[in-house]
Amino acid sequence: MTVKIYIPRDAAAIALGAEKVAAAMAEAVAARGLDATIIRNGSRGMHWLEPLVEVETAEGRIGYGPVRARDVASLLDAGFISGDAHALCLGKTEEIPFLKNQTRLTFARCGVIDPLSLDDYRAHGGLCGLQKSVSLAPAAIVAEVTESGLRGRGGAGFPTGIKWKTVLETAGPQKYIVCNADEGDSGTFADRMIMEGDPFVLIEGMAIAGIATGATKGYVYTRSEYPHAIAAMSAAIEVARAAGVLGTSVLGSAHAFDMEVRTGAGAYVCGEETSLLNSLEGKRGLVRAKPPLPAHKGLFDCPTVINNVISLASVPVILEKGAAYYRDFGMGRSRGTIPIQIAGNVKHAGLYETAFGLTLGEIVDAIGGGTASGRPVKAVQVGGPLGAYFPRALFDTPFDYEAFAAKDGLIGHAGIVVFDDTADMLKQARFAMEFCAVESCGKCTPCRIGSTRGVEVADKIAAGIEPEKNRELLADLCNTMKFGSLCALGGFTPYPVMSAMTHFPEDFEPAPVVEAAE
Repeated sequence: MTVKIYIPRDAAAIALGAEKVAAAMAEAVAARGLDATIIRNGSRGMHWLEPLVEVETAEGRIGYGPVRARDVASLLDAGFISGDAHALCLGKTEEIPFLKNQTRLTFARCGVIDPLSLDDYRAHGGLCGLQKSVSLAPAAIVAEVTESGLRGRGGAGFPTGIKWKTVLETAGPQKYIVCNADEGDSGTFADRMIMEGDPFVLIEGMAIAGIATGATKGYVYTRSEYPHAIAAMSAAIEVARAAGVLGTSVLGSAHAFDMEVRTGAGAYVCGEETSLLNSLEGKRGLVRAKPPLPAHKGLFDCPTVINNVISLASVPVILEKGAAYYRDFGMGRSRGTIPIQIAGNVKHAGLYETAFGLTLGEIVDAIGGGTASGRPVKAVQVGGPLGAYFPRALFDTPFDYEAFAAKDGLIGHAGIVVFDDTADMLKQARFAMEFCAVESCGKCTPCRIGSTRGVEVADKIAAGIEPEKNRELLADLCNTMKFGSLCALGGFTPYPVMSAMTHFPEDFEPAPVVEAAE
């Protein structure tokens, strides 16, 4: 029987040498005349083990990693094809604690299947949600999503069902589903992992959204820095269209839905939904004033659903298993699961999908394993470059939208970046202002000018120029940006700045003067 060998084609694995490993494995398998085939899967999300190579055995899939091209010969010599022991052997992949302890709903197939095999997707429960949807009334689908408690996983946390209901009830000559895959936050990679490792789940989620709202056209808007995701999504759409999953008759029903991938130029502000719409229309990525809301007048002035990748990719399991099943996970108003992306100075970097409710300390210490440097954790930034810095004193905060908001933080896209005790928080605050100044669309004054002035004031504090006065000025600038900016770019930049000033005031004090020896 042909043995299946899995080597990821995920961008993270490729960055760590997966292409060379795949080439070496193919060459060695051919040279030895082995009856084996190589499947390029997505990543399991354990990035410190990439490239993670797996072999399918009678006992299940056995993992080896991190594998380099030079390791291939010794692996095969040791009986890798049979899952035998080797220094890089990790045992059964599903039993690795980081993976075993997760609750994988949205990422259930990521790293498991061939991303471009629709048969593989179906064999692992794919299309069950869509099959159910084509026989339901649109309002019933919207009700199911609403009752599940699903909220926007892109950062805002807005209830998905309410957005869909608004579009369903709004008349228009054409309606659209727009997937915001412009994943620009530092330390985030969940969207990319889905698009590269399980693209059909996003296609299925968008098709369900189309049927639920009366939209017949969808767009995946992603960034030019994601070539592998663009290639995978584009290929998967072609496969889905050829199989009748997309087109004039979705799964043989009376519903029509088709979609395509559009690539942006990499502007961070185009992660904001109205800037994204302008870019999608071929215009400059400027923020639009609201109202009107995109649900009423969105793409080409038509009713438009704009959801994040993870929001849409979570819909199939809700339709398949029911709203109550999904809602049973989580806490408070944060229902279901969240793919937490752990990055920065951390031992076990990767993606960890779990129900809302774990504390920040559990995520950093128990799951992430603490810092890679071995030094104490000083701060954790949650929610991308616009997220607040949390000190260890706040590590008891549960991963929940409202709990983080109560501590002047935000979950955002659920990316967390770990810093050890060598981090200079004044420099981090300056970086937030500099980032905003570079990425601002320039439409509103608080964001455009405030961020530039913020960089200047941070530099004065660092130089010891009237530190107390300039700290007050920096706080005043943050207040103006928070309440005066047109969108979240300028409005959220104060979060990292003020949290750094609040929790790490010692880094904003003048450096002690060292007297020269006589």
